[in-house]
Amino acid sequence: MKKHNFFAGPSILSEYTIKNTAAAVLDFAGTGLSILEISHREKEFIAVVDEARALVKELLNVPAGYDVVFLGGGASLQFCMVPFNFLEKKAAYLQTGTWATKALKEAQLFGEVDIVASSKDANYSYIPKDYVIPEDAEYFHFCSNNTIFGTQMRFDPDVKTRLIADMSSDIFSRPIDISKYDLIYAGAQKNLAPAGVTIAIVREDALGRVTRKIPTMLNYKTHIENESMFNTPPVLPIYAALQTLKWYKQLGGIEVLAKMNEEKAMMLYNEIDRNKLFKGTAAVEDRSYMNICFVMNDEYKELEAEFAAFAKSKGMLGIKGHRSVGGFRASTYNALPKESVQALIDVMQEFEKAH
Repeated sequence: MKKHNFFAGPSILSEYTIKNTAAAVLDFAGTGLSILEISHREKEFIAVVDEARALVKELLNVPAGYDVVFLGGGASLQFCMVPFNFLEKKAAYLQTGTWATKALKEAQLFGEVDIVASSKDANYSYIPKDYVIPEDAEYFHFCSNNTIFGTQMRFDPDVKTRLIADMSSDIFSRPIDISKYDLIYAGAQKNLAPAGVTIAIVREDALGRVTRKIPTMLNYKTHIENESMFNTPPVLPIYAALQTLKWYKQLGGIEVLAKMNEEKAMMLYNEIDRNKLFKGTAAVEDRSYMNICFVMNDEYKELEAEFAAFAKSKGMLGIKGHRSVGGFRASTYNALPKESVQALIDVMQEFEKAH
């Protein structure tokens, strides 16, 4: 039976990425060595980092004055690195979910944090609107896609202050106007590579503006100046990321991916809205195209465990909602084929007919 991977992260990777990475585990670039054991200082691996950096810039139309670095520590380490490098006195944060909350809590260790708006009152089921960013804030931080609650900002905010975004779960899923941002960071394990590497796109002239001393490893300048090679980088995830970036380019780039993602998401949302057994949990105007969250309608709540077991028996893996919210979550990242979405829809319809 074919398995359909809806896990939220680590999540589905393209067959292209998996096959090429598996081949490199046996023999990397004709060296006779595995990618698992190659020195990161060898010219063959330096070429991997250089090509991956160049493809990120090409696919996302990164303008001059920005650099791309590959870091360890996940997006969670970025919650700390961001205020270390950018917060002198005051920052503004938008609270839209679990990860946005964790980010602002880290920033509170470094200075004043103005929570300009929050959707906590409604269990993060919507994206706040019409908030005001203080003029004295040194930057505005937001999380573009909320994996646990299924909301997404599919636009680049127009703000007067510096703009920083956590795009861990939707980078490469839609076009981005990089010029509006001073920093974009993203853990790789949703739309890029296995867990272990984090990508950061940094506006170079935004750095060096805080008076505090920054630990070497937490300073973006360290990694820019050393081209992501200050210390041993996560070699295998970077290699896998390069394969994914190559695959994205072969598909036709970000615009093509954006159309594919919208089509997949709307297929599933239309079924959720039609099916008598289910309902969505996010405000319709803020629904994520990456993480589609839904629950049983109130009168069918007792069927939740039965549906979960039925779906799993049909090869639907990873659709259980996050432990903090329950229900169901189908993550439809770039690498998930439309056929998997249709398979889930078929399962939902079959279950509906049986009840």
